Amino acid sequence: MTGFMFATGIENSYPTIVLPDGRTERVDEMARTKHYQRWKEDFALVKQLGIPALRYGPPYYKAHLGPGRYDWSFADETFAELERLEICPIADLCHFGVPDWVGNFQNPDWPHYFAEYAAAFARRFPWVRYYTPVNEIFCCATFSAQFGWWNERLASDQAFVTALRHMCQANVLAMGAIIGARADATFIQSETSTYYHAEDPSCVRQAAFLNEKRFLALDFTYGYPVSAPMYEYVMDHGMTRDDYHWFREHHVKAHCVMGTDYYEDNEQVVRSDGTLRHAGEIFGYYVLTHQYFGRYRLPVMHTETNFHEPGAEAWLFKEWTNMVRLKEDGVPIIGFTWYSLTDQVDWDTALREDNGRVNPLGLCDLDRQLRPVGRAYQELIKQWQEILPTGSLVLTLGY
Repeated sequence: MTGFMFATGIENSYPTIVLPDGRTERVDEMARTKHYQRWKEDFALVKQLGIPALRYGPPYYKAHLGPGRYDWSFADETFAELERLEICPIADLCHFGVPDWVGNFQNPDWPHYFAEYAAAFARRFPWVRYYTPVNEIFCCATFSAQFGWWNERLASDQAFVTALRHMCQANVLAMGAIIGARADATFIQSETSTYYHAEDPSCVRQAAFLNEKRFLALDFTYGYPVSAPMYEYVMDHGMTRDDYHWFREHHVKAHCVMGTDYYEDNEQVVRSDGTLRHAGEIFGYYVLTHQYFGRYRLPVMHTETNFHEPGAEAWLFKEWTNMVRLKEDGVPIIGFTWYSLTDQVDWDTALREDNGRVNPLGLCDLDRQLRPVGRAYQELIKQWQEILPTGSLVLTLGY
């Protein structure tokens, strides 16, 4: 099968948080949305909607039992069904959390253990070609080690740089390990595309700093030379020259597609007191993607977007038309994703609270009934799937 990579995803975040009573809780979105019980139904919905690709992965914290020890029972069932249905998985191997035995993203041994896990997965499922080894690295490092919300729940530049470095190293090592098992593997990073606007002239310097910092995860992953202020920043907060040069020497950029995510809160305003507030959509996906593409010059996939009901259909049309315009203007766009298949739970508080509040963001609700945006996406795919070829990138199950 060839063609434009229309996709959706099963939201599979699993960070740890601390509840008000002091207990640590694992926030498993696949449990909250009943995917563990209804995965066959979910895959059937993907097929019914005519969506050829699915961002999906087993719960990493359950599958990686220890160094060299894995539980593939759930993955064996689910990936066999994806293969049977001829749904092309983009294997999502680490989504915002690690197994309890790892601890958190401050653990310097984790990148090597994760690369071993990725290699074992690739050997077990040799028909899978597309991967997102570590999802949204910049976002995860920020929430876990800069804002103190998830996982290690630290709030310092040192902790942020450490988490970012370890995740990027895990990402690069995993890509190399997967290539060792399947030489034509393709890696679709999923990274939040962000922008920081200055509220007034006093904020310009801080906004400029943040607009360089937003690139760090992809800079390290692709071995791109960082700016002088960013070099000073990471060196001042725990990174070494050897660490920095390691990324320049080990990247596998030639195997990569740059996945960019865009939501209504991706643009922020920097206030004079240093705090941030949501800006809403000012530049939008078109402008931000041009910025990221101009930096890395890689094929691009729109790997995440959604919007709450009501308004989801209008947002889908707007994101799609932004993407079509990018392609017409020469940006090699190869795919588009509405994320996720079902509604989500508690993302209105960035998973920091266990409220059980359903966020109506999916193509279908948690009763697996299609929302209007699901029907609109189904129709969009029918209309456009033969019109937007991907060029040299072939969407295939690997046979």
